[in-house]
Formats: sequence, structure tokens, C-alpha cells
Amino acid sequence: MTRWLCASLAAAWLIAASLNPSYSGDKKKDPPKNRIAHTSEKEAGPDFQIQGEYVGKHDGMTIAAQVIAKGDGKFVIYGLKGGLPGDGWEGQEKLKLDGVTEDGKVTFKNKDISGTIKDGKIMVQKGDDTATLERVVRKSPTLGAKPPEGAVVLFDGKSADEWQGGKLVEGDLLNNGIRSKKKFKDYTMHIEFRLPFMPYAGGQDRANSGVYMQDRYEIQVLDSFGLKGQDNECGGIYSQFAPKVNMCFPPLSWQTYDIDFTAARFENGKRVKPAVITVRHNGVVIHENQDIKGETGGGQPETDTPGPFQLQDHGNPVYFRNIWVAEKK
Repeated sequence: MTRWLCASLAAAWLIAASLNPSYSGDKKKDPPKNRIAHTSEKEAGPDFQIQGEYVGKHDGMTIAAQVIAKGDGKFVIYGLKGGLPGDGWEGQEKLKLDGVTEDGKVTFKNKDISGTIKDGKIMVQKGDDTATLERVVRKSPTLGAKPPEGAVVLFDGKSADEWQGGKLVEGDLLNNGIRSKKKFKDYTMHIEFRLPFMPYAGGQDRANSGVYMQDRYEIQVLDSFGLKGQDNECGGIYSQFAPKVNMCFPPLSWQTYDIDFTAARFENGKRVKPAVITVRHNGVVIHENQDIKGETGGGQPETDTPGPFQLQDHGNPVYFRNIWVAEKK
């Protein structure tokens, strides 16, 4: 092997390793790119520092952007008028742009607009007009919510004993692929979750999990940051109802579901009233007094009996914390 070829291969390995800290260079050991899941900012690599939400002003109007990492220094950028989802954006059409990393910054352009992303800022130019958007990190207003008096605490970071198959992860977090030992009928509940950073994955392969009410009705958990918000994306009542707004934060952010649930009612073995649910995702109502059609995919059949929570395992390291339930009398 020539010295030139050795140097070229070494350079290629260094580039791959910088873009993907989990990359070892050994094809037999490295997982497929779309299965690589980072669970900390430290290991997430440079693309993670670019991905996220940005806000600025132009002609007195708030403008915003959501930047989604696609791996290898590539990004999808959505421009929003009025602000971010749940904070000014009214659901009108998005401007979509593709970005790529060049010379230490991300560049993007179409026939009308050009710009760069660097050091936590997006610089946009359209003709003689310019605008600057700065990276923001939003937090759910219900993050860290304390259980009310009399609530059942299912996880407080100290013990996973309330869960079948429950384990402590990273010291004080809860794993997935588990069911609560206690069963519930009507209640309000709070749960916090964190999605891994999986830039090469897409669709249902990108940080997939789910929170099942009574092990029957799934509220989808998925990294659908910046996407449309479908019934099989984050916050969707799986395959039944899309969220009113896609409130999914970027991966590795702690997110919240606050759920009010009333179980289906049965008489003589027949359902006479459907289950009803209200869901707040990161503090914003995404389903309000929504009748559920019936059990969702993978859910247990509807009956008049209480049921446990299931935190679904779909092969991705989605972790949970601060879970409590206040039962309705």
C-alpha cells in the first residue's frame, strides 16, 4: 500500500469518526448508520450543535427555523413565519431548504434565498435584505412537575420496582419495554421522556417508542422534530389522530406528556362510551377531549377493567423519568 493511499484512508477514517463518534472503522463491529443512537450531547458530534430551533426578527415580524440533522454534515431547514410551533407559528406553509457543511459552516440556498449557519446563528439573505436568527433551547413548562397529594409515583429516579422489567439507566432514568405493575382506570398523569439523536435514521426508525394508556391506547413517541405531525409521529394517537400541532423538541431535549384519561365504559359487555383523552405535549394541547376509536396497534383489547401503562420498546434507547398518576375518584 502506497504512502499516499495510507494517508488518504487515514483521513477518511478521521472524517467519519468526527461526524460519528461511534464509528470505529471496523465494518464487522460498527452498526448500520441508521441504528446509531447517541444518548448524550458529548458523544453526539458536531451536527448536533447545528440541529435545533432558531428565532429572529425581520421587518418587525418574528421568523423562525427548525434545522434537522440528516448525517454527514447534511441538514433540512424549515423556515417558519410568526415563530415556532406552539409559539407563534400558525401552521401555514413552511419554506424548505437543504443545507450542507462546507468550510466549517452550513450553507443553503435556492433561487431567492441564501444563507449560512455557524456559531449558533443563521444568517439569511434575500436580495439586499438580511436577517439573523439565533439558536434557542425551549423547555416544557411542566418539566419537573411535582405529583399532587395522593398521587401514585411510578418513577422518581430512585427505583424501578413499580415496573415489570424496569431497570435504572444512566443512574436515575427508566428503560423502555416495560409495564407498570399497578393498573389504572381514570386519571391524570405526567411523564417525561428523552429521545436519542439518530441523524441517519428516518421515519419509524428514528427514536421510536410509545406510551400506552391501559396497555390499549398508544400515544406515539418518535423523533419527528420539524416534521408535519402525523398520527404515527410524536404526539399522535397511533394511526387514529394526528396532534393539532407538532410540539416535538429536538432529540436529547427532555419532553413532557401531561395526559387526562377517562376509560371506555361498557354495559353488558358492549362499549357504550369510548375512552376520552386530552394530551399536552410540552405544555401545549395537542388532543382535547378526543374520543378514541378503540385499541391502537399492538394494544390489548378494550374491556371495562383497569390496565397498566406500557412504555414501548422499539429497539431505540428512549428513556423516561418523573412519572406519576393522580387517579380520579
